[in-house]
Amino acid sequence: MKSLLRRVVVPLVAVVVGLLPGVVAVEQASALTKLTHSQATAIFSAAGITWSSSGNCSDWNNSTCTSFTNINDSTVYGVRTLKQASGCAVNITGGTEVGHASGTYSHRNGYKVDISKYTCVGNYIHNTFTRIADRGDGAAQWRSGAGNIYADEGNHWDITYYNCGGC
Repeated sequence: MKSLLRRVVVPLVAVVVGLLPGVVAVEQASALTKLTHSQATAIFSAAGITWSSSGNCSDWNNSTCTSFTNINDSTVYGVRTLKQASGCAVNITGGTEVGHASGTYSHRNGYKVDISKYTCVGNYIHNTFTRIADRGDGAAQWRSGAGNIYADEGNHWDITYYNCGGC
């Protein structure tokens, strides 16, 4: 009940009385709610999270773009939780666009994002999460207390969000 109150009722009341932007009502949706690119970018912007693409675009059918079309709300809030908990800059370089590996818990299915490797984020992941076995491709992995997986792919972090990490 407390979780329901915190995640749904309190933000809705705040929206009604004008204390929070309307995007809060969207961000309180249940796990596996799919968001549009615009909904996700509004939440990222409000949290101070940046994104970039080599193609400077957001078309989810173009592998040089960074798109958030059909991203899971829990993934969006998971990134926000990482930013808030770590206090680090977070820049997303990969979302739901084509060009990533397939599978149930994939980028395309809304479970994954890639973020830039910054010293601050790396230190936070190494010092806060539990080192687990390397992934099949050799990428070193860490598991958060919430069960989300952070894989070091060399030039970026590949993160799988099964939930929002305590949002």
